[in-house]
Amino acid sequence: MGETAPMAMDQVGSPAELAAMLDAHAYLCDEGLATACYLALRMGRPLFLEGEAGVGKTELAKTLARGLGAPLIRLQCYEGLDASQALYDWDFPRQLLHLRAAEAAGVDDVARLEGELYDRRFLLARPLLQALETSPSVLLVDELDRADDEFEAFLLEVLSDFTITVPELGTIRAERPPVVVVTSNRTREVHDALKRRCLYHWLEHPSFDREVAIIRRRLPGATERLAGQVARVAQRMRETDLLKPPGVAETIDWTEALVALGVRDLDPGTAAVTLGAVLKYREDQQRVLGGGLEALLNGG
Repeated sequence: MGETAPMAMDQVGSPAELAAMLDAHAYLCDEGLATACYLALRMGRPLFLEGEAGVGKTELAKTLARGLGAPLIRLQCYEGLDASQALYDWDFPRQLLHLRAAEAAGVDDVARLEGELYDRRFLLARPLLQALETSPSVLLVDELDRADDEFEAFLLEVLSDFTITVPELGTIRAERPPVVVVTSNRTREVHDALKRRCLYHWLEHPSFDREVAIIRRRLPGATERLAGQVARVAQRMRETDLLKPPGVAETIDWTEALVALGVRDLDPGTAAVTLGAVLKYREDQQRVLGGGLEALLNGG
């Protein structure tokens, strides 16, 4: 099924319309997530999504961008991320080239040269500044729980006022705040101060029926029987004590691998040789294989 044309943000009149827009772009969400997402759009507040890895947090931001016809600007968080990597930086090589060119041309007005070095053309916009200067846009702050506390405190100010100050240039304010989606896998608690500025939603693994529908929506080549078998096994794996239970993303990956092999009906042998598409830890694979894939397939 082809995707529909993007909708302007003010055309989305209700949670149901937003859910339909996401559905048209192959993302199925329940009423709770659709309502939280709709309110974030209407209220101009960041949407803070928590949940286990692979349940669809990042994919929601990507689909929102496609649905709204807005560029997705992604800030991937990690330990050691600092403000200059997220906000802006000066292009030192280009500034140096400019100085050398001016020197070759015989320019000796130091004050003028210093002023030119901090011109907007030498500013490298990082994701946060790009988002403030791009309207409309969807800003994904992905896996905030991986960043340090100091970065989280810095982000607080940006998400509150949607302005930043570049000392050499002045204050830059978003003409229209970006749609902001913040995600966390909850490897650590994000501070309450940031949560207060956001609308919060905990994203659960989908129900069996919804997971089958998601697989069928994303992979029309998968038979209904195969989608049901994969979803059932994935759901049972989540009830097992695994290091990394499969998320929806892994379920889709596994189904895609099976479809690529021409599989229409999952059997224990095929499941065993394709297990690496859904379980990414040796210990988890050994645990599942030790318990018997046939039992998982047949409801054990």
